[in-house]
Amino acid sequence: MRRPWRSVGARTPLVVSAALVLVPLLVAIFGPLVSLDARRGLPYEGGARLGTDGLGRDVLQLLLVGGRTALGMAVGAVAIAYLIGGLIGLVAASTRHRWVDEVLIRPLDVLLPLPSLLVISVVAVGWRASPLAITLAVAMVNVPTVARLVRAAALDAASGPVVEALRMQRESWVGIQLGYVGRSVLGPVAADVGTRITLAVFLVASVNFLGLGLSPTAPDWAVSVSRNREGVLLQPWAVIAPALMLVAFTLGFNLLADRLVHRSRRLARAEVNG
Repeated sequence: MRRPWRSVGARTPLVVSAALVLVPLLVAIFGPLVSLDARRGLPYEGGARLGTDGLGRDVLQLLLVGGRTALGMAVGAVAIAYLIGGLIGLVAASTRHRWVDEVLIRPLDVLLPLPSLLVISVVAVGWRASPLAITLAVAMVNVPTVARLVRAAALDAASGPVVEALRMQRESWVGIQLGYVGRSVLGPVAADVGTRITLAVFLVASVNFLGLGLSPTAPDWAVSVSRNREGVLLQPWAVIAPALMLVAFTLGFNLLADRLVHRSRRLARAEVNG
């Protein structure tokens, strides 16, 4: 029997979700190569097809060079969070000693109640205009939830008979965790990455929008929105163009993550039903 309602991501065509992600991503990756003055971090001083911003800079060229920080910091932060938090979660799930699990997980509980935006803002103010500092701060606030997610997803596999058999065969710890246990968490992790990257983009953009992150003259998409919002009625493209890139990227990733969650649930139901 066909269900009357399905999630938005499951009903949205894959090509639409992929396009929403790929367009901003391709602009962020290849845009600086198109901009003639990207090597100096300045926009091209040619014909301004989308007009100029409040500082007289070409909006189109700012759009081309502003995506690497806007998306690069967010994606990098999620990668670091999973590198650290994922390792902690795997170790906590596979350990045979409860005290090791407690030592690894309990200290992370201290970070969970802290407001993410407040923590990132404090770090950004302390290390003004440092993309690396903002990236590490966003990664730090994501490590606790990533560790808990990976631990919960890996517990059943890590304590199952297959792992015991592999240990009896003297398989290495790395081989067991990455070769078997790691594969068991790919579904939940893939679904979580979509929403987590969306959240990271929001956090990075919020800090830059509030003027606490990158320099006010940086060609970052969020900085461009913040700097030109007061003149949106005079020059709407200076605000709309970078805002559309951020919205498209986050919306597309949310739709893809929703599709992955729906697919994993459908596969789980199929396995249960035989």
